[in-house]
Amino acid sequence: MYDKYQSPLSERYASKEMQYIFSPDKKFKTWRKLWVALAESEMELGLQITKEQVDELKAHMDDINYEVAKEREKLVRHDVMSHVYAYGTQCPNAKGIIHLGATSCYVGDNTDLIIMTEALKLVRKKLVNVLNELSKFAEQYKALPTLAFTHFQPAQPTTVGKRATLWMMELKLDLDDLDYLIDSMRLLGSKGTTGTQASFLELFNGDHEKIKKLDHMIAEKMGFAGVYPVSGQTYSRKVDTRVLNVLAGIAASAHKFSNDIRLLQHLKEIEEPFEKNQIGSSAMAYKRNPMRSERIASLANYVMADVMNPAIVSATQWFERTLDDSANKRLSIPEGFLAVDGILDLYLNVVDGLVVYDKVITKHLMAELPFMATENIMMDAVKRGGDRQVLHEKIRELSMIAGANVKREGLENNLLELIAADPDFGVTLEELKANLDPSKYVGRSKEQVEEFNRDVIAPILAQYQKELGLTAEITV
Repeated sequence: MYDKYQSPLSERYASKEMQYIFSPDKKFKTWRKLWVALAESEMELGLQITKEQVDELKAHMDDINYEVAKEREKLVRHDVMSHVYAYGTQCPNAKGIIHLGATSCYVGDNTDLIIMTEALKLVRKKLVNVLNELSKFAEQYKALPTLAFTHFQPAQPTTVGKRATLWMMELKLDLDDLDYLIDSMRLLGSKGTTGTQASFLELFNGDHEKIKKLDHMIAEKMGFAGVYPVSGQTYSRKVDTRVLNVLAGIAASAHKFSNDIRLLQHLKEIEEPFEKNQIGSSAMAYKRNPMRSERIASLANYVMADVMNPAIVSATQWFERTLDDSANKRLSIPEGFLAVDGILDLYLNVVDGLVVYDKVITKHLMAELPFMATENIMMDAVKRGGDRQVLHEKIRELSMIAGANVKREGLENNLLELIAADPDFGVTLEELKANLDPSKYVGRSKEQVEEFNRDVIAPILAQYQKELGLTAEITV
């Protein structure tokens, strides 16, 4: 156990559900389902295949004799033919019609497409659950004013809930891409060695209509809307590129969220979950490192870089196919999915346990609010008969003084006191402070949260109601 490399994606990060989708057992059972679909469709279209042979294949779809296949592969050095042989030993009456007319890519490529589609649906399920938790968080804090930042410099206030809608909006865009991709996924079907279906043309004595039906019958039996209309021996590796691009988009959205949480945790405004016995640092016992958010960023970096693998493979395929995609696909596709699965589990776990320190948030906001209130103060003074140009210059000068007091002297922001002391403004300190209600400066933040949740997120959650309720346990 400890004397060979083990992938951290399976050991530490990805869920058992996603790991099974990319497991050998899932792959080889799917091969057998495809062989059954092929034989049954060929029988229904008139080939000399009996129902008894098909039933025999169905009876042994799941009880794979792995040892027989393993021993056979040592001899013939071909994984597909080894499993054809192993299946045939369990189905002696049907062994002669297994894989009839097909090439290795019939099981290999169709299985890849089936597995990726199933994995995409699991990713969608987890993404929707993250949206569900974020919507609750946004609703809870829709009216809590907080200091907003542009360029990480204090800017006009927003609310904690409104900021959460920014994270949600990016995931909504990812969901749009996911839905489009899942809806457009097709099978390779039964295309033959160079995509011409020549072997099937021979089997069906030149009957083109039956060959076209064969493709679609197989797709229907495997739960797909159809097949790619043309191909070489393999489906276009452009499909893999599209899949990884969507995964990378999700990774980028999660990375952005993790950056914001890490910065907010530095400000002591919002923290990710921190368990009772968790250790933040081996040396500094007081530390509460945002390790979950950091892990999101780390895995996201991997997925965003992983996009290059299928892109290069797709660009360098020769004519009807080459085999330089094979080893790369075995790594880049599963690991991209396993990493995104881990990212979404972390995302869900973090959102579910976010800790909001409202008093710190208010303290930070109130320290900057006098600067942001100056425009209102100036306009009120103009209404009382003041000169806008004179008042603008005075506020600029007083703001510089107050800023210097804060930055150079470490003092509190005394801009309001400086304004109250200037007779041109004609306002008392008490009147100025009474006007510093943070809720007056957040614009439509609260209403935007309510409208976004109602009009955009609620219909999504209603559509996927049966898939909601996931929780994510982080083991390390």
